Formats: sequence, C-alpha cells, structure tokens
Amino acid sequence: MSKKEKKIDIKQVRSVNKNVRSSVRKLKPLLKSIVGKKVDIAIRDLTFSDKRISKDIKKTISSAVANAENNYQYDIDNLIVKEAYCGKQIIMKRFRARAKGRAAEIMKPYSNVTIILSEKNKEMEKHGSKS
Repeated sequence: MSKKEKKIDIKQVRSVNKNVRSSVRKLKPLLKSIVGKKVDIAIRDLTFSDKRISKDIKKTISSAVANAENNYQYDIDNLIVKEAYCGKQIIMKRFRARAKGRAAEIMKPYSNVTIILSEKNKEMEKHGSKS
C-alpha cells in the first residue's frame, strides 16, 4: 500500500489556549463534561456553569469554531467536541509572611487547554443506544 492509500480523511480542527490561570485539577471536570457534545450545547453548558474558568474554555471553543468556519469551511451545526484536555504550564511561586519570621509558599498554577472539534458524520449517528 502506498502512503496515499493509508491516509484517512479526518476532519479535525484544533484550538489551543496557553497560560490559562487555573490548575489542571479544576479544569478537568469541566473539560470532561463537554466531550462528545455538539458545540452549541457545550457553549450553553459552559455559559450556565458557575465556575470562573468556564469563560476561558468557552473562548477556546469559540476560537476553534471560528477556525473551522474560516479556514476549513465546515458547517458549524455539524461540529462536535471530539477531545478536550489540559496540561500543566508554569507555576508562579509567591510567599506570604507568617508569624515568627516564617514564610508560607503560595503556588499559582497555569495550564494549557486544547480543544479538538470534528464534523459529525452520518456513521456516528447510526450507532445509537441499544433500545
């Protein structure tokens, strides 16, 4: 088989937000909640989330949607969140004065957020729930 035959046409769009001012531990539950959903439903869920960091995730999804629309001419209505993950970035270290001349360390973590969107195919719709 040649390399051309092995290549599979996968329609994916990526958006990466670096230096998000939150820890990975706080981001993961929000990212897990939007994976597999349509883009408009994921944005709606993040809009009504009471977490502060949901605004940054919503911006990253909107950026990925804009990339899909402008760079690849995808239909926005067919986009789903295929993957959403985060990774550690730098940690700002600060100190707070405590009693008896001691210092307590304050860690201010940063994270990377990556959102990958893909177009929903008819094949995905066929495999529904078993009922």
